Amino acid sequence: MEADQDTNKDHTKRSKLGWFWSLLLLIFGAVVITMSVLTILKYFNYLKKGRGPRHHQEIVENYANALGISMQFFDVQKSGKLVNNKIVWRGDSALHDGSEENLDLSKGLYDAGDLMKFGFPMAFTATVLSWAILEYGDHMNAVKQLEHAQESLKWITDYLINAHPSQNMLYIQVGDPDLDHSCWERPETMSEKRPLTQINTTFPGTEVAAETAAAMASASLVFRRINSSYANLLLMHARQLFTFADTYRGSYSMSVPQVQKYYNSTGYEDELLWAATWLYHATRDRSYLEYVTDINGQAFANWGIPTWFSWDNKHAGLQVLLSRINIFGSEDVSEAENLGLQMYRRTAESIMCGLLPDSPTATSSRTDSGLIWIVKWNSLQHPVASAFLAVLYSDYMITSGTETLYCSGKSYQPHDLRKFAISQVDYLLGKNPMEMSYLVGYGINYPLYVHHRGSSIPANANTGCTDGFKWLESESPNPNVAIGALVGGPFLNESYIDSRNNSMQGEPTTYNSALLVGLLSGLVTSSQMVKSYT
Repeated sequence: MEADQDTNKDHTKRSKLGWFWSLLLLIFGAVVITMSVLTILKYFNYLKKGRGPRHHQEIVENYANALGISMQFFDVQKSGKLVNNKIVWRGDSALHDGSEENLDLSKGLYDAGDLMKFGFPMAFTATVLSWAILEYGDHMNAVKQLEHAQESLKWITDYLINAHPSQNMLYIQVGDPDLDHSCWERPETMSEKRPLTQINTTFPGTEVAAETAAAMASASLVFRRINSSYANLLLMHARQLFTFADTYRGSYSMSVPQVQKYYNSTGYEDELLWAATWLYHATRDRSYLEYVTDINGQAFANWGIPTWFSWDNKHAGLQVLLSRINIFGSEDVSEAENLGLQMYRRTAESIMCGLLPDSPTATSSRTDSGLIWIVKWNSLQHPVASAFLAVLYSDYMITSGTETLYCSGKSYQPHDLRKFAISQVDYLLGKNPMEMSYLVGYGINYPLYVHHRGSSIPANANTGCTDGFKWLESESPNPNVAIGALVGGPFLNESYIDSRNNSMQGEPTTYNSALLVGLLSGLVTSSQMVKSYT
């Protein structure tokens, strides 16, 4: 009997041990499965952020055509010794710009329909073009426009590098705008003096120094994998310029009152944040992230106040750019920094809600046909800029798996933002009451009397400063097509007067072209996935 009891005890003990090991194996198996699932999810998230195979891209032909046309305006606007020139009526010009200070400032882009080089909007052109390449370089490559975009960007950054000869000095302008605007001539034949304007520690210009830093930092990311030494040079200049801008604070509109007539600045706080954000992306130096969140976010960022993105006001672009960090996540972000990033994202969401036409908080600043309309001068800048930001935010949502945008109790999906962006670009490409394209060279009905000196004067004409005005007053269409020029745009009543003297509506700008390139690059393929910058 005792032997049987001992046997039963041994059997019970072995049973308990068996259950214990079975339970342990089950727990271990569950852990292995959980880790496997997490690894797979992490891998898919890795792919979604663009570091792995990309989704199949179907080309949207009309946007591909428009993008190819838009890119050519950078060639139209080039200054200096032209390389592989594709614009038959353009030639070398401004070869001696900067020579009075032993600098080579021959490159860069003419600002608009004139022959000025304004550093503030030119730097913004470079920053936006860099952003477009970083987000949508794969899209550009799919339609054979990436190399063209990179080359156009480098033409600007080569100029910006030479315009920054020492740490605390930046040349921000070539030419006298009053003298320039008293002439009507081709860039190839201009002979008037082209004085240089600089900012320095005595005459600071925080906004233009910071915008140039943003251009350099963002461009360094573009060139990092294709020309590392050039990227490092850009980053060195970006760091120096940001320190200069932040240390010697003061508006260039006060230091150089002449610019108030042309590119007056309304403040420099946004440019400081904008530059620091691009430097954070380029360096991953946490001090820049701290600068835009914990240190200066509350004071400089206009949290909770939707604004319009432009060459002068970077706040809306900044909110979207910093939302990218919050949406995709960043390692080792402090609680204060995370709170700041959340505020940027909430403000970006407010901006997006304002753009959606049927949102409870939709802006009323639109034409009857739905085009965003803010000001009569260069009216297309704001709808194009807004649509570019909407495409970006939509793609951030899709890439991160964020399904819903809430606007005062009403929910929207990423495709709603994309639909808005498409409505804006389709309007300027011809779906408007005028039934015309505001992009020169696109379609069969576009402006023929663009306010543009080089376009309006025959290539073989040998005109001086003042005798070229006969071409301004000519009733004949421009003899040279300013291919890719995005003109200023319609009035609020959606009318457009195609007159060479109508600079309000008919003058194109390089920064509008950069914004349009970004917008079209986001829409040119069916893929809506963005990738990592690094």
